[in-house]
Amino acid sequence: MQTVQKPILIQGGSHIDERGRLDFMNDFNLSDIKRMYMTTHYNTNVIRAWQGHKIESRWFYCTQGAFTVKLVQVDDWENPSSDLKVFTFELEEEKPQVLYIPNGYVNGFKATKENSKLMILADYGLNEIENDAVRFDQNKWTTWDN
Repeated sequence: MQTVQKPILIQGGSHIDERGRLDFMNDFNLSDIKRMYMTTHYNTNVIRAWQGHKIESRWFYCTQGAFTVKLVQVDDWENPSSDLKVFTFELEEEKPQVLYIPNGYVNGFKATKENSKLMILADYGLNEIENDAVRFDQNKWTTWDN
């Protein structure tokens, strides 16, 4: 199993001129990426939590709207502690940033604006790893108040 690292918020930037806006993430290395998918939240009531991976790592990028993303490093995959530290990140389309979620973490997220879209990148192909995905109750470590 890979060594668990810390979540990292990879900062991007923007350039605006008469031609439009260019967003960039020059410090984001895509060499480990094997697949990508998008999730759209039509309203701010939908919560996707807690899911994670023992081996696979993920990267989140908000392409539209805004999301609150929470992460927890799991101490025991069969019976995790209920008092684990929750890391909270705000991703917004106006702030080009990529959130790196290393293996060993579970994530939860919800849109803070209607019709928000989150791009999710992974370093393993679909079904490439057996029994890697783990899910827990959405209120195990935090509440998701509107």
